Amino acid sequence: MTTVAHVHDSTDNPFALSHLDSLESEAVHIFREVAGEFERPVILFSGGKDSIVMLHLALKAFAPAAIPFTLLHVDTGHNFPEVLEYRDRIVAKHGLRLHVASVQEYIDAGKLRERPDGTRNPLQTVPLTEAIQQHRFDAVFGGGRRDEEKARAKERVFSLRDEFSQWDPRRQRPELWQLYNGRHAPGEHVRVFPLSNWTELDVWQYIQREKIELPEIYFAHEREVFARSGMWLTAGDWGGPKESETTQTRLIRYRTVGDMSCTGAVDSDATTLDAVIAEIAASRLTERGATRADDKMSEAAMEDRKREGYF
Repeated sequence: MTTVAHVHDSTDNPFALSHLDSLESEAVHIFREVAGEFERPVILFSGGKDSIVMLHLALKAFAPAAIPFTLLHVDTGHNFPEVLEYRDRIVAKHGLRLHVASVQEYIDAGKLRERPDGTRNPLQTVPLTEAIQQHRFDAVFGGGRRDEEKARAKERVFSLRDEFSQWDPRRQRPELWQLYNGRHAPGEHVRVFPLSNWTELDVWQYIQREKIELPEIYFAHEREVFARSGMWLTAGDWGGPKESETTQTRLIRYRTVGDMSCTGAVDSDATTLDAVIAEIAASRLTERGATRADDKMSEAAMEDRKREGYF
């Protein structure tokens, strides 16, 4: 007579962590590891949903104490006003210190030149790397996730950058058993990605569970947009629309936010978290693949920029 062994799953163990609890625990561990290993860490905070979740996790990691990090935002000058308002309000609410590196200031000083297509996303690299050098940040938290884009899927949680802030995929370090190697030479720094193993759906489900406030731009609303490169872009002073492009008012929302010149909206009637989560669960396109024009410049667009110092 053949007997079948009973296989226990996580539901049999009342002490097992849920999927979201496991991701949260990993991220909290990463924040605390960085606080113990580095002298001058900083969190990139733009007011986008991934940086919002990252800040929420950092606050939980050190509560009831204040987080031992400052914040940094590279402002392209073409950011959505709703997101900047949210950024400043959250910084004030938690009494945080925010450094702003302005792309516009670099353009005005002649250190950068506007691109013919009007997008400023690729122009963020120089202000970012110079801010890191100026403030001597040795660990920089970013909200990148491996499910977003192929180049981001290559990176470790701790990603070493050389003295020029450049990334070399061949210098990736093993990260077995959640052991992270933060050693770096003077002038080098480490980019840290606490959300590496999260998916877009995980982020939204966590936002719902934790009741995290978001900018309204992430929910369906009427906005004046125009079509370009298969996306709905927001009309604005950044250079759109052109004479041949007509604007129209549509019910849309944003899956990701960044520079208005390259961040597309999606048609949506999702006005609640439940509706957004259902929409994301049914999608077969990543948020960057569907809504970021700067990632469509070439197959290796993101990896090329990461090698130069971009996040």
